[in-house]
Amino acid sequence: MATFLRTLREQRHITLILAGFLALGGLYATVNPVFEAPDEIQHYFCVKHIADGKGLPVVRQGSEETCNPEGGQPPLYYLVGALVTFGVDTSDAQLLLNPNPYVTLGMSSQEGNKNVILHTERESFPYKGTTLAVHLLRYLSLSFGVITILATYLLSLQVLPGQKATALGAAAITAFNPKFIFTNAGVNNDGLLIALCTLALLMAVGLLRRGPSLRAYIGLGLVIGLAVLTKLTGLGLLVLVPYVFAVLGVRYSPKKAVAGATVVLGLVILLAGWWFVRNLVLYQEPTGINVFFTSLVRPPNPIRVTSIPLYLQRMTMTYWAVFGWLNVPASSWLYRFFDLLVVLGVVGLPLALVRGLRKPRSVAGSTLLLPIVWVAVVGLGYLTYLAYNLVHSFGTGRMVLPAISCISMFISWGLTQFPPRRWRMPLVAVVAVAMALVALACPFLYIVPAYARPAPLSAEQLESVPNPVDVEYGAQMRLLGYEVKGDTVRPGETVQLVLCWQAVTAMDRDYSVSLIVLTPDGELIGQWDSYPGLGNFPTSAWRAGEAIRDRLWVQIRPGTPTPTIGWLAVNVYYLPTMERLDSYKSGDPVEQVFLQPIKIVPWRTRQYEISHPVTFNFGDEIDLIGYDLETSQARPGGVVSLTLYWEARREVGRDYTVFTHLIDSDDQMWAQKDNPPRGGNYPTSFWDQGELIRDDYDLPLPSDTPLGEYVVEIGLYLPPTGERLPVLDYAGQAVDDRVLLDTIAVTG
Repeated sequence: MATFLRTLREQRHITLILAGFLALGGLYATVNPVFEAPDEIQHYFCVKHIADGKGLPVVRQGSEETCNPEGGQPPLYYLVGALVTFGVDTSDAQLLLNPNPYVTLGMSSQEGNKNVILHTERESFPYKGTTLAVHLLRYLSLSFGVITILATYLLSLQVLPGQKATALGAAAITAFNPKFIFTNAGVNNDGLLIALCTLALLMAVGLLRRGPSLRAYIGLGLVIGLAVLTKLTGLGLLVLVPYVFAVLGVRYSPKKAVAGATVVLGLVILLAGWWFVRNLVLYQEPTGINVFFTSLVRPPNPIRVTSIPLYLQRMTMTYWAVFGWLNVPASSWLYRFFDLLVVLGVVGLPLALVRGLRKPRSVAGSTLLLPIVWVAVVGLGYLTYLAYNLVHSFGTGRMVLPAISCISMFISWGLTQFPPRRWRMPLVAVVAVAMALVALACPFLYIVPAYARPAPLSAEQLESVPNPVDVEYGAQMRLLGYEVKGDTVRPGETVQLVLCWQAVTAMDRDYSVSLIVLTPDGELIGQWDSYPGLGNFPTSAWRAGEAIRDRLWVQIRPGTPTPTIGWLAVNVYYLPTMERLDSYKSGDPVEQVFLQPIKIVPWRTRQYEISHPVTFNFGDEIDLIGYDLETSQARPGGVVSLTLYWEARREVGRDYTVFTHLIDSDDQMWAQKDNPPRGGNYPTSFWDQGELIRDDYDLPLPSDTPLGEYVVEIGLYLPPTGERLPVLDYAGQAVDDRVLLDTIAVTG
């Protein structure tokens, strides 16, 4: 501790870095809503379980305890957290756990529903109850972050003596890593673990540089023991013990090395051994890892070699900047910024090694190898998690943060090789400022918007609501109007909407809004359900008369047959009972509230092989450019399959119906199929100039159809009047109101 305080007094640069981290950490801890950090709910309830005097949590398979599965982790963080929050009344904790049933977890690019729970005024400042306890624990975690940053700085100075710029760079790259800030601004045991791992590395390097010392043995043993008692990842530190004492045995004496290792391992056992005995009694396994893993209800997700690049990409993204429950990613430019930082650091490392090995006083091989070994140990732990199918679905870089001091040191060491020595400090300053600005931007660009409620509509906005509809749902809420962003999409793309709502009355239930897309024949090709405000503004929080603009989106189902149209429709229901609210438009009941149709087109223009190319001009609006006839013969009771190929001469303003008939020589009709194109799913009013449409028809023949020859007759007409679209010749003169295509022989 004396070394830390002396460093703060003497080194204003590291003090500025620590102050910047605390300021940013306080910001992250404030703007991130309660329980919106990974596993924060379970970690907090482990603390509460102990603070309430219930002892250490016990993980039971199938149990619905809120602290599961984190209750199976070593307890040091939870014990410290219980001491910090012991005096806070947290009887309201369960009231804060109103889950969002539509939350999207993991590396989700989907907009909205980032919130795991529904947030209320209970979380507002000044903090009280559970909200106060959560923030106290977040500030506790920030103090662990300070220890990590300072230890990173000192570790770099020990491994790379005299290279102050590199040490400051390592501290800055650690301190201003947005993910590191976010992790240390949350309730979890990672912050304490990272700090203890960094301290253990610092002490191990100190042993290698200064030689055997009982005081150093005791310090290293205590820190490793505390790390093991914080999280099982701390067991990885035991891998360093044989290496450190093997080097000491070679340099000094094997006897001193054995004695030192005995002291270190003895302290680890003394501090953490009871935990493994307890697990053995409770779970018949010393680490408790099996019960921890089996309590996680996740489907099998085998690792595919071809997906390894994706896993690595996700791991690096989540190492630098993914927030929420791994469902609030940052912009691509931010990841490119950190990619550039890493690439430059890695490119500069060979030069750093060459220069360092030429000057043994500036780099000691035995101490340099220690951080490399630790990075390898942490990486192996990450691969173990992959093997258990726990993280590769999301790719969580948080698992490698225990090695952040080493990673930052190597990046900084490589970066500082490029400029001359006198420019290294300015370069570090530029990197530190750039990273600090990026870290400062992240809460405002990503975290705050992810949980923001829509602003209420002003009186002026209410008067200019687009596309007024005036639909009331169950005397609870009213749809005032809507706006659709774009009217043409492809399968797999999303339709963006804005719905303008108004609360008819104060509601005590949280109603769900369902946005669906239906084809004209009733096929569901898209659906998105959510509480309003993209999950952030449940209806129980609305005030009577309050109006909002609610952004929604719905994805068109991949594989939807195209071209077609989809009708946007809106329903409101109560999720626990799935009861739909009755809807009324201008006071009259309506079964389904439709907004407007959208056009759904294929991704690529299709090319067809047409067996019978023709050219017929219908009213200078639509051309029949060909047809396919499956057969030239049929039997009574059979079906004649016909495919027509249409091309729009221009945008068609009206909806025509296609007639397809099978007629005899006396023009008597024996088979008929009349409907708008594509079975009614793609009306002609949606056709664009030059668009090619394939249109299939099946004409069923009556069983009493006389044997003989029949002609296929087709055309287009307007349903309200029955007026047929004329067939024009090359001069534009009407020559007929139908086209006779081909002959079908009906045989016995």
